[in-house]
Amino acid sequence: MSTINITPFTDVLLVLLIIFIILAAVTKEPKLPDAKNTDKVEASQIVVIVDEKNNIEIGSKIVSIAGASQAFKELQDNTNHLYTSVIIKADPRASYGTILQVMDAAKNEQLTNFGLANHIEGQKS
Repeated sequence: MSTINITPFTDVLLVLLIIFIILAAVTKEPKLPDAKNTDKVEASQIVVIVDEKNNIEIGSKIVSIAGASQAFKELQDNTNHLYTSVIIKADPRASYGTILQVMDAAKNEQLTNFGLANHIEGQKS
C-alpha cells in the first residue's frame, strides 16, 4: 500500500462541519444592554425622530433624506442660528446609515453637537 487513506480523516472533518453548522444555527446573538446616561443633555429646539421604516421627522416636518439638509437650513434660519445641537431619537430597528446621513446633513448646517435620546429607566417607552 503506497498511498495514504484519507477517508477517515474526511469523515471526521465532515462530522465536525455538521456540528458547527448546527451550533451556528442554534446560537443567538446576545441582547445588547440598554444605554444608560447620567449626564443631562442640554435643551435643544431641534429634535429628529427616525422610525423603524427610516421615516425622518425633523421638527414637525416629515422629510426624505434628500430634504433633510433643507429642513435643517430652514430651522437654523428661523432661529437665527441660535442652536448648535440636535437631539436624535431613533428606533433601534432604524438603519444606521440613515442616522449617519441625517447627522451629516445637520453638520452641513453647522449643527455640530448631537444628543441621542434613549429610554429612561422606570418610564414606559
